Amino acid sequence: MRPTLLTLLLLVCSALFANGAAAENIASGLKVVVIDAGHGGKFPGATYAGLREKDLTLSVALKLGKLVESGLPGVKVVYTRKTDTELGATLLADLQKRADIANGAGGDLFVSIHVNAARSSAARGVETLVMGETPKEQRYNEDALYANNREDLIDMSDEKTAAIVRAYIQNLQFTYGEYSMAMARCIQRQYVKSGRHDRGIKPQLLRVLYATDMPGVLTEIGFMSNPQEAAYMKSEKGRDEIARSLFEAVKSYAAYVKGTQEADEAPAQEAAECGDAAERPSVASAEGAEKRPAEEYAVQVLASAERVALSSSRFKKYRNGVREYASDGRFRYKYCVGPYADRDAAQRKLEEVRRTFPDAFVVRCAEGRIVR
Repeated sequence: MRPTLLTLLLLVCSALFANGAAAENIASGLKVVVIDAGHGGKFPGATYAGLREKDLTLSVALKLGKLVESGLPGVKVVYTRKTDTELGATLLADLQKRADIANGAGGDLFVSIHVNAARSSAARGVETLVMGETPKEQRYNEDALYANNREDLIDMSDEKTAAIVRAYIQNLQFTYGEYSMAMARCIQRQYVKSGRHDRGIKPQLLRVLYATDMPGVLTEIGFMSNPQEAAYMKSEKGRDEIARSLFEAVKSYAAYVKGTQEADEAPAQEAAECGDAAERPSVASAEGAEKRPAEEYAVQVLASAERVALSSSRFKKYRNGVREYASDGRFRYKYCVGPYADRDAAQRKLEEVRRTFPDAFVVRCAEGRIVR
């Protein structure tokens, strides 16, 4: 077995079978944001017409950090680098060091900043990547590894590696997957507000995301191979605007996290939109309010875009002990322990459930639906 493959297997296994203690960070809110300026030092990243990816990412990362420090005083900022330096002797070591810094800091959110480039100067826009794989991304992964020898992608050609990585991705549903997607939506929505071309959210098998034990995204802030976007990113004004978009996304994400953990406190509309799984408050007339169904409380352990059998082993010790509830948004199926007649009872149960599902939280429900 090649040394790099052995290292990969050990790292993925470690991430997959960890006790999940770090997931408790989410439950306590957003306290530590890790900002990763992609590349650096002898690993310049994409270069085009005198522009270097490592320089653009560092400038935006530092600007973003200052905005977070001044605009969110309760949030600590940790940088993977603040100067033009590599973090490892090889690209693999460099990527792992970034994850080590994030994990060692007890990060609640990992934001990695990168710049795109393409053969065609017409390619444009911004996109945000999350850890994951679809058949399309699997084909892209294979093509990229063969054509470009991209070490930042996980090589899935080995069956054992692929099986472990896919099990890890499935495990994300219980820990950080929904939160990473929420942050990605917040970023893309802010980009669009500032007039950028939206290339969407894409799953990709990125080493730096699987190695970080927290919600994380990698955002591509533009194409340096596009003359207009290159000029925009080269300008101080352009980088200021990009950093501002990312900062507003962090604020919205923080509100979303708070809203999901405090079921009785509906998050701001922006946060609900970014989460896309958060239910919107219902509007009822005074007459209709008298006819509202009785509400109960439950402890949510899983949100899914597709139905999950109640007997699934994914529910661990609560197998056949959860109920399915409906909701709006992308993750329309919610699985909960309960219900309970009052919030206090659900809150007492929450302490027990979090020993198995650290990111569980209390929700209100009525007639088979999650309500606000």
